[in-house]
Amino acid sequence: MLDRYAIAVIRWPLKQAAVQLTKWRVKPDTVTLSGFLIGLLAVPALALQMYWLALVFIIINRLFDGLDGALAREQGLTDAGGFLDITLDFIFYAAIPFGFALADPSSNAIAASFLLFCFMGTGASFLAFAIMASKHQIDNPVYANKSMYYIGGITEGTETIASFVLMCLFPTYMAWIAGVFGTACLITAASRVWAGYHTLRTLDTPSS
Repeated sequence: MLDRYAIAVIRWPLKQAAVQLTKWRVKPDTVTLSGFLIGLLAVPALALQMYWLALVFIIINRLFDGLDGALAREQGLTDAGGFLDITLDFIFYAAIPFGFALADPSSNAIAASFLLFCFMGTGASFLAFAIMASKHQIDNPVYANKSMYYIGGITEGTETIASFVLMCLFPTYMAWIAGVFGTACLITAASRVWAGYHTLRTLDTPSS
C-alpha cells in the first residue's frame, strides 16, 4: 500500500547519490552485498537485546537496498543483479524475526515462527507470479524499472520495514506486532494467489 508513496519521496535523493557513486565507479552489486552483510549484523544485535543498534543496521540495509536499485537504473539493469538483490532481500527479511526469537525465545519464538510462515506465503506468491509474468511478457505498470514483476498486496517492502522498526522501538510488543503484520501478510498472500491464478487462467491455452 505504501511503496509507491515511499518511492516517490526517495527517488530523487537516491538518483543524485547514484550519479555520484557512478562517477566513483561503485557497482550496484557491491552495494547490494555490502548492505546485506550490514543488515545481518542486526541478528546478533537483536540476540543481545541491543534493539537500537539493530535498528541502525536495519535502516542502513534498507538505504543500501534503495541505492543499489538507483545505481542499477543509472548503469543498466542486469538479471544477475536483480537475482542477487531479491534473494538477499528475502534472506534479510527472514533474519530479523529469527533475531527476535533469539532475543527472547519464551516470548518471541512462536510469533517469529508465525511471521516466517507468513513471509513464505508472500514470498512464494510474489516470486512464482514474477516467473509466469516474465514468461507471458506481462507489463509491470507500477514498477516499470524493477527487474521483476511486483504483484500487488497490502504488505510490501515499506510495510515490512515499518513493522521491523516498530519491533525495535517497542520490543516488548514484538509478538503483537508480528501477529498483526503476519495476518496482513496472509491476506496479501491469499489475494496474490487468487489474483495470480485467475490472471494466468485467462492467458493459458489448452494443449491439444
